[in-house]
Amino acid sequence: MDERRCPDCGVGMEETSVRTGDGMKLSISTGKREGLLGKLGVGSTTSLETVRCPECGLVRLYAAGD
Repeated sequence: MDERRCPDCGVGMEETSVRTGDGMKLSISTGKREGLLGKLGVGSTTSLETVRCPECGLVRLYAAGD
């Protein structure tokens, strides 16, 4: 992951993890898949990268790059 800077404090943000109540990592839908899986209605997802500012506590989520 590229270094992210806090827009409020200007300091480097630290990687952190965010999970659901069931302990699963968060993900987002990126839309419908192509091919047979798409015809069956199966969507595609990507994980989220999470960073936190050590100064003010701001948390940001970014879609993981492929």
